[in-house]
Amino acid sequence: MIKSSIILILFLLSTGCEERSKTDVAKVHWDRDMCARCVMVVSDRQNTTQIRNPKTGKKYMFDDIGCAILWFKDENITWKDQAIIWITDVNTSKWIDAKKAFYDTENITPMAYGFSAHASKETIKKGQEVIRFEELSRRVLEIGK
Repeated sequence: MIKSSIILILFLLSTGCEERSKTDVAKVHWDRDMCARCVMVVSDRQNTTQIRNPKTGKKYMFDDIGCAILWFKDENITWKDQAIIWITDVNTSKWIDAKKAFYDTENITPMAYGFSAHASKETIKKGQEVIRFEELSRRVLEIGK
């Protein structure tokens, strides 16, 4: 009885540490996780991006959305269209869907691509350009040529 109780407790403890979902935002180890492309430490809570492979659940961290877009190209990621992409909102630091976000083009970002995400376009200052994910991707790929 005691032996089976110990085994059950050990099992519950070992499974309790696993990620619950393959698509949700994964835990970030600030100032320890490194950008999958440029290998810079991820510390900017206003411009961090993470990509999840929906099949494996593997997470990839990036210090700038520009690094994430170029990583898809550099690594020839075949599942990029299915990728789950999370980015922090520049105003709230909350995670939002990068593909649904609105972007301004005039920010200081870790790798100087200049694009910061907003959950709502109303939070972007009047007069600033507002673009969507597809346009951001196109521009980053142009910069990366």
